[in-house]
Amino acid sequence: MKVVVGLGNPGKRYDGTRHNVGYAVVDGLAKAPEASAFQERFDSLVAELYENGEKVLLVKPETFMNLSGRAVRQIIDFYQVMPPDLLVVCDDINLPLGKLRFRPRGTHGGHNGLRDIQNHLGTSDYPRLRIGVDAPSEDGAIDHVLGKFRPSEKPAIAEGIECAVQGVSQWIREGIEKCMNQYNA
Repeated sequence: MKVVVGLGNPGKRYDGTRHNVGYAVVDGLAKAPEASAFQERFDSLVAELYENGEKVLLVKPETFMNLSGRAVRQIIDFYQVMPPDLLVVCDDINLPLGKLRFRPRGTHGGHNGLRDIQNHLGTSDYPRLRIGVDAPSEDGAIDHVLGKFRPSEKPAIAEGIECAVQGVSQWIREGIEKCMNQYNA
């Protein structure tokens, strides 16, 4: 079993914001005909997908970004999933808009969702996919990540999210190394 966690904030207010690109990737994966509908479990919305005969949980924590670790820990404990079988998808202000970066492990890099997951799991040795949302301007990081994409940015982020959906499917089938070679900016 594999678990794909898309980070974001719940509620209509946050739809389409930079911080919710993780949710957008999980939503893209959940469009597959073999995916179940989302159900509320483990402080999250959870759907099941079967890819190449393997069960994959698609997870959108509803604990808000900065408390994502609680939801992830519940799922990891319940299903006894090992960290290499967990992929966390999140935004990254240090990457250009729509660019992807797969990593097998790493620091939180100042991302509060990753920081909370690391604190709850007691390790940073789990794969992650960061999606570039561009650096903040004078607005500051909080306003930037909680803000919506400008119309001129929407094509680039839509392409990045679609590419991320394909990349996550490849991660499920072939692992992190192949994804790093193919998708990293």
